[in-house]
Amino acid sequence: MALTGTDVSTISADEALQRLRDGNVRFLRGEARFPTVQKEILAALAQGQQPYATILGCSDSRVPPELIFDAGFGELFIVRVAGNVLSPEVMGSLQYAGAHLHTPLFIVLGHEGCGAVQAAIDTRDLGVQQRARIQILVQNIVPGLPQFDSRAPAEARLAQAVEANVRWVMRQLLETPEGRARLAEGRMKLAGAVYEIESGRVRFLD
Repeated sequence: MALTGTDVSTISADEALQRLRDGNVRFLRGEARFPTVQKEILAALAQGQQPYATILGCSDSRVPPELIFDAGFGELFIVRVAGNVLSPEVMGSLQYAGAHLHTPLFIVLGHEGCGAVQAAIDTRDLGVQQRARIQILVQNIVPGLPQFDSRAPAEARLAQAVEANVRWVMRQLLETPEGRARLAEGRMKLAGAVYEIESGRVRFLD
């Protein structure tokens, strides 16, 4: 059910998280309810938005948050950038979601086989230099990369790095003054997740 006309402040972070979990289950079962175009919802949304969750995800075309969470118009505020990295522009968008939209839940969503994370591994471990602007993006990922077991296969290393990158972004968010203040107030919840491209399942991190 779309949240049009509902005060987002009545929805807790835990309830918002459960909505995402339930939506992904519908997606996996082939029982997705969206997208649907309902003119009354679009008309109401023209007056303003009240998304119940903000998602920072990767730009990868295989990971559309609205579809994998079976979310309708106006339900999710989404910021997408390769490698789900933070930048001043991304931080500004997230700050807007917190300060003006008051979304109770923030999700950092990575995904299996992330090319940006692989590029960061190649830069750190092999000395590979990317094109100038890609290199700037990659350098945002490198500090959060783990040290790998030298015996681990490449696929396992990438999977470990993808999860580590989600946690690195979460850590950066939690260290901002806004993040610390909202958590202290109990008004916001931050969670990490990894999308499994082959299965379609979203795995939420502990």
